[in-house]
Amino acid sequence: MKPWLAAARAVGAEVASRHADDVDQRARFPAEAFAALKKEKLLGIIVPKSEGGAGAGVADVVAICHELGQRCAATAMIYAMHQIQVACIVRHAGGSAWLKGFLKRLASDQLLLASATSEAGIGGDVRSSICAVEQQNGRFELVKEATVISYGAEADGILVTARRTPESPASDQVIVVVPKTGYELNQESEWDTLGMRGTCSNGYKLRARGEMAQVVPVSYADVSAMTMLPVSHLVWSALWLGIATDAVTRSRACVRAQARKKGGAPASAARLAEASSQLQLMKANVVGSLRQYEAALGSEDAIAAPALAVAMNNLKTGTSQMAVQVINQCLLVCGLAGYRNDSPYSLGRNLRDAHSAALMVNNDRILANTGNLLMALREDPGLLE
Repeated sequence: MKPWLAAARAVGAEVASRHADDVDQRARFPAEAFAALKKEKLLGIIVPKSEGGAGAGVADVVAICHELGQRCAATAMIYAMHQIQVACIVRHAGGSAWLKGFLKRLASDQLLLASATSEAGIGGDVRSSICAVEQQNGRFELVKEATVISYGAEADGILVTARRTPESPASDQVIVVVPKTGYELNQESEWDTLGMRGTCSNGYKLRARGEMAQVVPVSYADVSAMTMLPVSHLVWSALWLGIATDAVTRSRACVRAQARKKGGAPASAARLAEASSQLQLMKANVVGSLRQYEAALGSEDAIAAPALAVAMNNLKTGTSQMAVQVINQCLLVCGLAGYRNDSPYSLGRNLRDAHSAALMVNNDRILANTGNLLMALREDPGLLE
């Protein structure tokens, strides 16, 4: 086992799980888990070794999100969102001395990065921006009405999407990397939700300023297609798989307890088998999609191909639906013991957290986009091609 996976497993089991209920009940940032993750140097693992990181890959982040998702979904989601931002800088920094220097600082100081892509007035379309980068003498300013910045108050930096210039169309976007010293946040809404309460996804008015060197030298359209969307779908799906895995683990423990009490396999064992089968399909989807993305990384054409976009979109919509299905099945396995909040087999938090999956970039929007892509695709390749 790789050292960072072993460290993540320990953080999940010994720290995140211990505070998960309190994080959920109080809708607070999982500070203890992130202090432990920073201590284990897990925030900068995909930063290249040349910039002081561990040089890990997307597969390592996927595995860690799965581990953390079994213990505290909010911790896993924050970790996933952070690594999405890091991946964007790592892949698209180009020759930027400022961005490479920022990566070195991220790895050494274990900085936590957030994202400001949503904006009031764009109707949930993160591929459009109202705010713009206003440039003067090599410096910039921007103001954004961000409807959501997850863990914004706790972040050490934010990646902000904006129009390239005030004259640019809404779809001509760039990403600006802004350290904590370069922005101000004025909170405008609170995060009081059914699940994923610990992500603290409040709304803010963000004012940022800095050097033009902080602008990622690749259009947001390319960053999104090549890195942000596929990595998002992979790491999110991994943590949703983690939530479902925990539900199956709890239901298996419940069935074992029933068997010990009754002296034989209870009727609920058959439903447990169904849940296990669904979980296996989920896992196969995540692993298969990860391998497909890794295979495409060596080719600009493959990474930008509609076929990969369809596969990643299908991964997101499929796993987000299946997570809820698996947990519902586990609820039937456990019965009242799973329904109660004061039971060791309680599945309430699992179910509430899993229901966020279809809403994080709404499945309807993704399915509409997939439908358009499918019209441009040729026939699917053979099974082993």
